[in-house]
Amino acid sequence: MKTPASSRDLLFQFHGVPPFGTSVSLALQHLVAMIVGCVTPPIIIAGAIGLSQADRVLLIQASLVMSAVSTLLQLFPIGKRFGSGLPVILGVSFAYVPSMQAIAASGGGVSAIAGAMLVGGLVAIVVGVFVKKIRLLFPPVITGTVVFTIGLSLYPTAINYMAGGTANTYEAVTAKGLTEALVYGSWQNWLVAALTLTVVMILNNHGKGLCKLASILLGMIFGYIVALRFGMVSFADVGTAAWFSLPRLLHFGVTFDLPSCVAVGLLFAINSIQAIGDFTATTVGGMDRDPTDSELQGGIIAYGASNILAALFGGLPTATYSQNVGIVSTNKVVNRTVFALTGVFLLLAGVSPKFAALLTTIPQCVLGGATITVFSTIAMTGMKLIASQDLTARNTTIVGLSAALGVGISQASAALSQFPDSVTMIFGKSPVVIATLMAVLLNLILPKEKA
Repeated sequence: MKTPASSRDLLFQFHGVPPFGTSVSLALQHLVAMIVGCVTPPIIIAGAIGLSQADRVLLIQASLVMSAVSTLLQLFPIGKRFGSGLPVILGVSFAYVPSMQAIAASGGGVSAIAGAMLVGGLVAIVVGVFVKKIRLLFPPVITGTVVFTIGLSLYPTAINYMAGGTANTYEAVTAKGLTEALVYGSWQNWLVAALTLTVVMILNNHGKGLCKLASILLGMIFGYIVALRFGMVSFADVGTAAWFSLPRLLHFGVTFDLPSCVAVGLLFAINSIQAIGDFTATTVGGMDRDPTDSELQGGIIAYGASNILAALFGGLPTATYSQNVGIVSTNKVVNRTVFALTGVFLLLAGVSPKFAALLTTIPQCVLGGATITVFSTIAMTGMKLIASQDLTARNTTIVGLSAALGVGISQASAALSQFPDSVTMIFGKSPVVIATLMAVLLNLILPKEKA
């Protein structure tokens, strides 16, 4: 039976209840596009910190649940200044991974990340209140430089994961029945990572419809099956995990480390401005209009508040997902019911420790093979933002010098060894901080070319 035209039309309107079956299928499309990106950062950070299996499960749970809550707060605004009322999906953001890895390396743990998130959430709320004035400091050449640097800074993480993850050894059973240690850098790790990457690339470039949309997910499934053959996967912890459990308030605690708060707070300011781009792309692509000032302000304020809530429940920082914005621009479906169902699916996945435990069984070489394409896309997104402006001598100086100092100082581990540890934590661990500060400073002091 064909869906009545009047019911189909509701899919292209924010309000109203379209046919349930169609809404579910479209919601699953959004879920498939973002679920890998949502669960990978907590898996990476849990490994970097060295959390126990139980705490890894809780971190993934909390991140999924708070992604759902953040999404629903945007879809169902409270008043005029809390929530955008726009069809967007929020999930755990890769933009914060380099800084969170730096916090992990300094021994701060999830509690220090939570404290930095509380400060960052307040920064985002302030940006939301004064969004009209603050956004002038972040033209596309600045945000593009930041996004480009974030992508570059994530490449070593992907390569380490492709090699099997540092300090990871699998006891695998070979075809001859012998036990073989699959250590970091072994050919088995690289083979699984390469096969995963190959499938992702083939589907991404030659696939159509759902196969193209879910290329990363399908590539990971293929890599996971190959890893099973190598004996890299253990389901021991899945069997003991509960079917239902809620995230726990302040389970990881909250501690405030000034350098961590400064680094993450700056990222929250940048991502608040970046969210304007996603809100604008959503309304222009799906609604044929620009977002109103109240939508932008409410969206950013809710973004900050939801991250404060996520910090209290042990989740990781969330942000708007550009891949879901791309889906909206493609199919023009903006009905709130579709996006609310996506949030509900995320919520259901988050309250199941067994599902979270299953995600922890994914070998790191599979994650590396799949996510290196994500990180390259992040870098190229930054390049597109930069290229949207004229590549004048001024703009190329801003981009080139900011990225060079940011990446260069973070890669030269001893460059700031004579400075206090707090200086090293803020400026030396993640290239994003220096790149951002330099880009903003150069944009303010370099004279603009005359037309």
